[in-house]
Amino acid sequence: MRQIVLDTETTGLDPKHGHRVIEIGCVEINNRRLTGNHFHKYLNPQRDIDEAAVEVHGLTRQFLNDKPLFKNIEREFLEFVDGAELVIHNAPFDIGFLNSELSIVNSKVKKVDDVCGVLDTLALARKKHPGQRNSLDALCKRYGIDNSKRQLHGALLDAEILADVYLIMTSGQSSFFSAKEDDEQTINAVDVKRVFDPQRAALKVLLASSEEIVAHENRLSEIDKKSEGACVWLQLDGKK
Repeated sequence: MRQIVLDTETTGLDPKHGHRVIEIGCVEINNRRLTGNHFHKYLNPQRDIDEAAVEVHGLTRQFLNDKPLFKNIEREFLEFVDGAELVIHNAPFDIGFLNSELSIVNSKVKKVDDVCGVLDTLALARKKHPGQRNSLDALCKRYGIDNSKRQLHGALLDAEILADVYLIMTSGQSSFFSAKEDDEQTINAVDVKRVFDPQRAALKVLLASSEEIVAHENRLSEIDKKSEGACVWLQLDGKK
C-alpha cells in the first residue's frame, strides 16, 4: 500500500480569508517502509504572511518571492500523490488549504481527496490516547522520537517526523510508557498487552553448541583468574 505523509505551511489559518499554502512537504511510504522518495516545494503566495505564522515556520515573503506559484507545481504534486493514501496530522486543515489552491487555479481535480484517500493521525492519536496531548511534539515524546531539530515548523521536516510517529503508532509496538498531561511516565496497559500477547507465535530458541559452551566456560575461567576469583557469572551459575 502506497501512503504519502504530508504537511503544509501557510500564510495564516483560514483559506476563506485569502490565506495561501507556502510550503508542501511529502514523504512516501510503501508497504510500511520509507522509500526515500519525497516531494518538497516552497511557494510564492503573492500576499503578506501573518506575523503569527512567521513566528511558527520562519518563512517570510522576501524568501518566497522567487519561488514558483502553486499553478506551476500543481501537475507535479497531483502526480506524486495520485492514488495514494495521504497521512496528515489534523488533516482537515491541510486538505482545506490544498483544495482552496486547486480552486484558485481552476484545476481539473476539484478536491485532492478525490484522487487520494486521507488518514488523519490526530484523530487516530486521540482515539488511541484519549484525554492526552496529541500534538506532533507530544507524540514524539510519547514514542521516543528525536525531534530536537524541530526548532521551527517545516513541512518536509514535519512530514518526516510524522512518518516515524505514524509507523510506530500503528505498529502495535510502542514505548511501555505513555506521557500524561503532567508528563508523569506510567505503564500503558494496551501496549504491554500487545507486546506480551499470548496468541503471538513462539520465539525460536537457538541452543549453544558443545563447542560454544566449552569456549564460554574457558572465557569465564580466564576472567575469574584475572579478577582473583571475583567472576560474578560463575557465582551466579553456582560453580563457585
